[in-house]
Amino acid sequence: MRSIDRLPYIYLGLLAGLGGQALAQTYPTKPVTLVVPFAAGGPADVMARLLGQQLQLGQPVVVDAKPGAGGTIGAAVVAKAPADGHTALFVTAGHPGTGVLYPKLPYDPVIDFAPVIGLAAAPVVIAVKADSPYKSMQDLVNAARANPGKLNCAGGGGGATVTNLAFELLKSELKLQITSVPYKGSAPAITALLSGEIDCDSDAIAALLPQIKAGKLRALAVTTKRRSSVLPDVPTISETVLPGMDAAAWYGVLTPTGTPRPVIERLQKEFATAMRNPQVIDRFRDLGADPLGMDAKEFGGYLASETRRWGGLIHQLGLKAD
Repeated sequence: MRSIDRLPYIYLGLLAGLGGQALAQTYPTKPVTLVVPFAAGGPADVMARLLGQQLQLGQPVVVDAKPGAGGTIGAAVVAKAPADGHTALFVTAGHPGTGVLYPKLPYDPVIDFAPVIGLAAAPVVIAVKADSPYKSMQDLVNAARANPGKLNCAGGGGGATVTNLAFELLKSELKLQITSVPYKGSAPAITALLSGEIDCDSDAIAALLPQIKAGKLRALAVTTKRRSSVLPDVPTISETVLPGMDAAAWYGVLTPTGTPRPVIERLQKEFATAMRNPQVIDRFRDLGADPLGMDAKEFGGYLASETRRWGGLIHQLGLKAD
């Protein structure tokens, strides 16, 4: 049975098998490493470091950025780590699709991890250059339909990132022929957009917000059902061209499968406490992210849903890793 077919039994049932081992009584006994599978300085890294400073575990929290291969290099490190709670993965919305996008991974993104907490979620923003002729999402859609294959757009860092998959979903649902241009990350994609090399970019709000606020980019729409608290005047895709669309760039924490339940509960409690800190909330909202407040069980169910959704889309569209 494929891991994607076993999701209801894995993500929702994982915690039931985690025993209250003696380790939980003394945990943690050494520094806790929070692996961020993306480059230092990006939104995930900033969030992880902010939270790491707030955790009251009685041991230092070391944030270790291990970027590369769509987040799979860092995830592989955590998957192979001892299941004792001393190594955790700061996971993003791209994780659920990696099993389909990268079929030869040295780990299984479903069965090799246990959910700890769903931290926050942010909209994906579709933006154009400020002097673009496209003033609205409908303008962009109309242009794509009038000129099949002529428009060139980026999906943030491409690959299994939800910033790319959200745009691919939009194209698929509306049957748009827009050429996808892959970039190695948000920064080169934004540079290409500002230079006029591409017509639009679909990326996390944190990546695009500085250029939007500076008046260099125009946000056409956000992909979540609700408008963003930091871009309240920007409509949603659901309001404009595709009713019901809802896709978010979310953030959470996973540990290796087999981590004892009491250890997961301790980590969950500490992260939840940190997320209630007003300074943390304000900083997350500066990055366009709002708290999710999902405990381990809820986050497990959400991961299962996201894995089916994005894994299915990747398979349907025949997307390949760059």
